[in-house]
Amino acid sequence: MATVYDFTVKDRTGNEVQLSEYAGKVLLIVNTATGCGFTPHYDPLEAMYKEFREQGFEILDFPCNQFANQAPDSDDEIHEFCTVKFGTEFPQFAKIDVNGDNADPLFVYLATEKPFVSFGKGLKNTALKKFADMNNKAFGDKAYIKWNFTKFLVDREGNVIARFEPTTDMAEVRAAVAAELEK
Repeated sequence: MATVYDFTVKDRTGNEVQLSEYAGKVLLIVNTATGCGFTPHYDPLEAMYKEFREQGFEILDFPCNQFANQAPDSDDEIHEFCTVKFGTEFPQFAKIDVNGDNADPLFVYLATEKPFVSFGKGLKNTALKKFADMNNKAFGDKAYIKWNFTKFLVDREGNVIARFEPTTDMAEVRAAVAAELEK
């Protein structure tokens, strides 16, 4: 059975990184964008990283420009924005596609393991779903990720155990990470 550790990705400088390097750690894998309404998620993400990294926690950040052109900058510009504005220290990888024919195999795997269910209830969430559906129409059945800041929680064995849409309260994400670290 495949796990996250079977995948190789590129870091922001283009070097290949085998995710098996993170074996034994709890991971939160996130697709991000610097110009998104959810970009402030970087603050609670960095806070979690600082709080939990000594317990074997890593956040893997994958910028993506497939959602309303919200991450058009280069990998270096994105990295500078995140480190200067949000003080991020967690690993940031090369910008990727998460949907369509060129979707990174890691994100195809993550979304296959934990498919999209919903953005939740409420007017904002309904509006986001409508906008996301329009944006993702071009990807057809290969619209694996619905929007920026979708998060996947991975256990210490490399298994995908939860998916959090960007509309999920970050306190809920933090609680899930803390619970997984206690196992």
